[in-house]
Amino acid sequence: MPDSSATYDYIIIGAGSAGCVLANRLSEDPAIKVLLLEAGPRDWHPFIHMPAGLAKLVGQKGVNWNYDTAPEPQLNHRMLWWPRGKVLGGSSSINAMCYIRGVPGDYDDWATQGATGWDWASALPYFKRSEGNSRGGDTLHGGDGPLTVSDLRYTNPLSHAFIAAGQQAGYPANTDFNGPTQLGVGLYQVTQRGGARCSSAVAYLDPVKPRPNLSVHTGALAQRIVIDNGRATGVAYSHGGRQTLARAEREVLLSGGAINSPQLLMLSGIGPAAELRENGIDVAVDSPGVGRNLQDHLDICTLQHCTKGVSYDRVGDATIAFNYYLRGHRGPGSSNIAEAGGFVRSRYAPDERADVQFHFVPAMLDDHGRKRLKGDGYTLHACFLRPRSRGRIRLNGADPAAKARIEAGYLSDAEGFDLKMMVECAKISREVFAQKAFDPYRGAPIFPERSDLSDAELAEFVRAKAETVYHPIGTCRMGSDGASVVDPQLRVRGVDGLRVVDASVMPTLIGGNTNAPTIMIAERAADLIRM
Repeated sequence: MPDSSATYDYIIIGAGSAGCVLANRLSEDPAIKVLLLEAGPRDWHPFIHMPAGLAKLVGQKGVNWNYDTAPEPQLNHRMLWWPRGKVLGGSSSINAMCYIRGVPGDYDDWATQGATGWDWASALPYFKRSEGNSRGGDTLHGGDGPLTVSDLRYTNPLSHAFIAAGQQAGYPANTDFNGPTQLGVGLYQVTQRGGARCSSAVAYLDPVKPRPNLSVHTGALAQRIVIDNGRATGVAYSHGGRQTLARAEREVLLSGGAINSPQLLMLSGIGPAAELRENGIDVAVDSPGVGRNLQDHLDICTLQHCTKGVSYDRVGDATIAFNYYLRGHRGPGSSNIAEAGGFVRSRYAPDERADVQFHFVPAMLDDHGRKRLKGDGYTLHACFLRPRSRGRIRLNGADPAAKARIEAGYLSDAEGFDLKMMVECAKISREVFAQKAFDPYRGAPIFPERSDLSDAELAEFVRAKAETVYHPIGTCRMGSDGASVVDPQLRVRGVDGLRVVDASVMPTLIGGNTNAPTIMIAERAADLIRM
């Protein structure tokens, strides 16, 4: 049996994008005791805080869960690498810092699907509460929130060539993807403060760590949620080589993310009954939706050689870091690498919303940057924003230390529409790279190796090279129907005193990056919890 530990009002499992927000907001009341558990370490690594260091975090196993999917049938049975943050700040400590909220229709869709109270009019105040935009506040932006959102201090000339090429291809310039319209091409605003990464840990946790009513335990792996008589009463976890049991007087709040949250629910006896029994786990609540509804943005990269030595491929890591710190967080070290991008409507778009997103990288990025290519080049990521395919998270046994099985289900929709859209993404990318703005830089194509591939050949290219763009959601879906895992107040169905607060509750993907929406969810959840 685990050693008895202290009692808290709230126990938060996971100090990622959502968990840090909850720790901050709930501990504002000095009478409330909060415990925040994080399986990873403190966010001490300098590559976390130097924005361009994200390229080096690829190999830092100490801050990354380093997941791989199961073999994906529609992607030549490849096992795709899924990096997820295992550190204070979670994935907000290792991501590319692009601040994107999606568009009003994304949240109105949630409400239509049964997520009452999560429509755009309800979500916007919480986006504004969280946001501290360096341009100031207005009707769509917050100017003094804890999460600093800034313009990039440094941008590569290739990023500006991409923006010009996008305009030549017929897409308007856009200086604010979170403004009145999302459509167009431009530079991303980023979650940076003074040229350094502003993760959720920096924004929400660092300012409140001295609070005596907040305890933060790193290196603490949650093993199960303790359920007594239908109520979550605590968390069993390993910490410092000891088995520990912490008690929660009010609620347990699960913020492990789209992989870890459903896994821990199932380890705690909440999930599909047959699967729990197969893994030797007693069933507390038969909840078939746990782990289902997995969605992610699949991404295809088009790579081109560059005839001029202006890309980031040739810049040495030591040179970047030296200049970054010597110049006061300026220069290439302050770049988020994915500096420019855009949102466009393909010919298949069913409404006025963008259905394709670009991330442009002034460097050659193959296999998440894990494969280094010779010379100079540039990369255009393109993803289909509203995929129809669904996957699931399953257990790999009853050991909490065993990684969950990720069956992403990419391109598995019966109509084959997702594959058609990925081919369209590759074709649009090719068209952008063919514009005059790239004439001074354009070398030979790298991936795909030819610029004249047919649709069938592009489909094979997609199957061979597509990867995640790091936006898994949906595995603890919220809704009003009994099949949803959590209700619109994020309470787990069938268990009192337990909520899930992270990207896993999203019913469907939003049109863009998922970090800002996850923080918004936690901001609103804090109010729901305190009601």
